[in-house]
Amino acid sequence: MSSVVWTVVRREYIQRVRSRWFFFATVGVPLLLVLATAIPMWLAGRQESAERSIVLVDRSDELGEGVARTLTAAGYTVTRGAPADEARLRRTVEERVIGAVLVLDHETATAGRARLIAGKSPSALQQLVIRQAVIQAVLERRLVGSDLDIAQVLRGGRLEVDVPAGSGGGMDDPAFAAAYAGSFILYMVILIYAVSVMRSVLEEKTSRIVEVIVSSLRPWQLMLGKILGVGAVGLTQLAVWVLVALALGRFALPRLFAARPELAQLAAVRPLLPGPGFLFYFLIFFLGGFFIYSALYAAVGAMCNSDEEAQQAQFPLMLLIVVPVFALVGVIDAPNSTTSVVLSLIPFFSPFLMFARAAGGAAPGWQIALSVVLMALTVVAVAWLAGRIYRVGILMTGKRPTARELLRWLREA
Repeated sequence: MSSVVWTVVRREYIQRVRSRWFFFATVGVPLLLVLATAIPMWLAGRQESAERSIVLVDRSDELGEGVARTLTAAGYTVTRGAPADEARLRRTVEERVIGAVLVLDHETATAGRARLIAGKSPSALQQLVIRQAVIQAVLERRLVGSDLDIAQVLRGGRLEVDVPAGSGGGMDDPAFAAAYAGSFILYMVILIYAVSVMRSVLEEKTSRIVEVIVSSLRPWQLMLGKILGVGAVGLTQLAVWVLVALALGRFALPRLFAARPELAQLAAVRPLLPGPGFLFYFLIFFLGGFFIYSALYAAVGAMCNSDEEAQQAQFPLMLLIVVPVFALVGVIDAPNSTTSVVLSLIPFFSPFLMFARAAGGAAPGWQIALSVVLMALTVVAVAWLAGRIYRVGILMTGKRPTARELLRWLREA
């Protein structure tokens, strides 16, 4: 990389990293995630013990032990009450001495219905924990004496999919959620930073600063420096977000589950945290998508003379980047259908659709490699076209060029 390009990269990077917007987006978003994790832990420490105490009245004479065991494991203090004391216990609940009274009867054993007497409306999470404790006890009672593995039944069934080697696999639920979230983040980040390149080009063009800059370097060097500088800012921001996510999964979530045992059911979010393969694909497709779209947006910025013109001129690019987002759910639902494979191999769609298939483990290696090669070739082609438009348009003023004039720029540049 020449020294002049490096100078532009450094200027673009430092200028954006020092901005308030970058600080808020990079530090503020992870901080909100940390607070969202820390606040429940803080509230758990301040929660009165009475709110976590339950008196269990078992009229069925067969479910109480199982329910008490499950609730105790979830962090509740469970004491047994006599059926004759129900009226007195209700008054105790109204006086907020205890949190609630859970009444089990014969209808609980047959239909799974239980009655909770509470001083105030319980949270959705508390209702979920108590409901699952009752359901688990009822299932255990019904399965006693059978040859079935009770623990396996409670965990649920598992479907093992056997597909031919090299044809790609399917996506389980965690892979589905992670692939969708990752693709949507890619869409947002690529769009934000590609538009940032366009605005930077437009700002320098409208302020006539570019006329001074191009006296010291070539237009293509200026465009390359802008794209690399803004891309480095995007990578920095993503790196901070990934580190925060990994730290939350490594340290914060285990402590949260320890402080609130009933939240342990939310441990299903752990498979959604990025792993090495996920991060590798994210980096590859972010770079490919960013270079493609940032070059196109740089060309749009060079063509236009105002924000209004840029808003109109970027509409075709918005359609190009929105189409794969609309197709994303269908691709994830049927990742190995002919339509999904073809769409994910289109270089303009690959950063979102092929990433989703690769991150979800549904795309065979040869398709991933082919999409990366096609993206690389597209980056070269788009950079060549955008560079020729940029070279002429960056110094042109007046009305926006027509399609015929753009073709003339490409021939003569």
